[in-house]
Amino acid sequence: MISLTNATLMRGELTLLQNASLSIHNGQKIGVIGRNGSGKSSLFACLLGQLALDKGELSIPDGMRCAHMKQETVASAVSAVDYVIDGDERYREIERKLHAAEKAEDGAQIAHWHSEMDKIGGYDIRYRAMQLLSGLGFGADEFDNAVSTFSGGWRIRLNLAAALMAPSDLLLLDEPTNHLDMEATLWLEQWLNRYEGTLLIISHDRSFLDGVISYVVSVEQQRLNLYRGNYSSFELQRAERLAQEQAMFEKQQRRVAEIEDFVRRFRAKATKARQAQSRLKELDRMQQIAPAHIDSPFHFEFPTPDRLPDELIAFDKVSVGYDGAALVSNIRLTVRNTTRIGLLGFNGCGKSTLLRTMAGQLAPVAGEKRESKYLQVGYFAQHQVDVLDQRASPVLLIQRLDPSAREQTVRDFLGGFDFRGERINETIENFSGGEKARLALALVVWQKPNLLLLDEPTNHLDLEMRHALTVALQGFEGALVIVSHDRHLLSNTVDEFYSIHNGRCQEFDGDLHDYEKWMQENSKSGTGTATSAPDEKKGDKKEQRQQAAAQRQQLAPLKNEIKRLEQKLEKLHVELKQVEDKLADATLYEESRKKDLTTLLQKQATLKSECDTVEEQWLEKSEQFESLT
Repeated sequence: MISLTNATLMRGELTLLQNASLSIHNGQKIGVIGRNGSGKSSLFACLLGQLALDKGELSIPDGMRCAHMKQETVASAVSAVDYVIDGDERYREIERKLHAAEKAEDGAQIAHWHSEMDKIGGYDIRYRAMQLLSGLGFGADEFDNAVSTFSGGWRIRLNLAAALMAPSDLLLLDEPTNHLDMEATLWLEQWLNRYEGTLLIISHDRSFLDGVISYVVSVEQQRLNLYRGNYSSFELQRAERLAQEQAMFEKQQRRVAEIEDFVRRFRAKATKARQAQSRLKELDRMQQIAPAHIDSPFHFEFPTPDRLPDELIAFDKVSVGYDGAALVSNIRLTVRNTTRIGLLGFNGCGKSTLLRTMAGQLAPVAGEKRESKYLQVGYFAQHQVDVLDQRASPVLLIQRLDPSAREQTVRDFLGGFDFRGERINETIENFSGGEKARLALALVVWQKPNLLLLDEPTNHLDLEMRHALTVALQGFEGALVIVSHDRHLLSNTVDEFYSIHNGRCQEFDGDLHDYEKWMQENSKSGTGTATSAPDEKKGDKKEQRQQAAAQRQQLAPLKNEIKRLEQKLEKLHVELKQVEDKLADATLYEESRKKDLTTLLQKQATLKSECDTVEEQWLEKSEQFESLT
């Protein structure tokens, strides 16, 4: 068992932990969460012996093997596979001693070190290293490439592979999914679920945490609080506690109303019952955990666009790529003002290229691209943080976009992204990666886009900021096309998915769980397609027209029933909102109005029950309609 007792930890004059205690038992898989700067990485440094406590005790069992993921990788001529093998220090030690024994022609020592090599499974270590590299997205032709030939993000993947290669009883991973695509993230989930040691992981990917951990350590007010369950369970536990605080009641009710409004807007344009069912479950859960985020330092929203034309961008047989070579061909896609698309696909398939073409940074290789004259694009690229002027302040960057902006307006706006006080006038060169990412997003929001193109917007963002971004995107009134490996963000902000695979961009008929299954069944070199459209033979045109007419006649009653249920559900939601508006009245909770409160609470419960019943009927009929069409 690892124990931390009455620990105080400081960085300069900043107190990170004070009288904090924690016990970690063998085999526990723990997510370490907390706001940026709260001390999560410093806690890891203490466990690794890189940082000493200012007060208190840290007890780690003798002989415990500890592995961790490095955050920096120096350029070197070592091959990728050898770099990963270097993660197993015991193997390298035995290898050196075996070579020395062979050089000295010492038979006894040669036999001894061969035996030790066999004990640690050293004879198949290269195969195991290649498995790790393959799982994390490296191609077989890259295994022998020098580390110096890889970009920063891929070097971080090498660090992760080296940490997984190291035999360990305790594994510390700090933001392992930051540079992974969805495929590699799912592979890592599976690997960690098989890991038999103790795992501590810092991550801002809530879906990833839910799939791996069974405990949460939350850094709150300089203490370490242990919760049983995954991240979703932690949110519910925290929500229950905060919901009891009367001062939070009005804020909670407003947030619940916002989510319900988003549910209504989504339901009105839902075309696929399977996706609708998945979305409604996610939104129901967001209502439950809303109170857990009421005290978040991030509160912002996208302003209403100045103009919102019906059609923003249209692609007609467009091919996208570089230097005349197409990555994705024959794209037919119209982005309307209500479009909300999540782009899915393996790493390198062309998702970012498609976004760049939409944003006007790349010209189509072929085909026709049409744009509305009122198009206002807000584009967040993967490397947006890197192009910020490091010598500018947050205020200056906003003023460059809008010289006429009032100082107080800018201050209030930046405050929603947790830039407050003199921080807004400081140059950003010393800002953290998370702060720069928040600022880059703020610049996009300020421009009042009617089309948002977001390419991995959550990299470097902590859990609270990711939640705030999800909430803001739900309220965004324009069109959205997003690439992200954050499954929770996708599940809660888009209405449809398009898959890019084998050079084709097609609508994906299913939800994210369906896509995960499909992705695990298809390798990068596979020939499968990520759509479920059947290959139908064309029959006689007259017969097809007759079949279509018969189908319309068969579907008409079902379509009318769906429409009736939607109207009934809309009416129930209006009534429910009226009741909940009344429940937000603080005077209702006075003793003299106890009877009124009871009546309203009963009516609220009845309406919610009716909503659930009608919603189930709507989903059932929609699924029938979908199966017949």
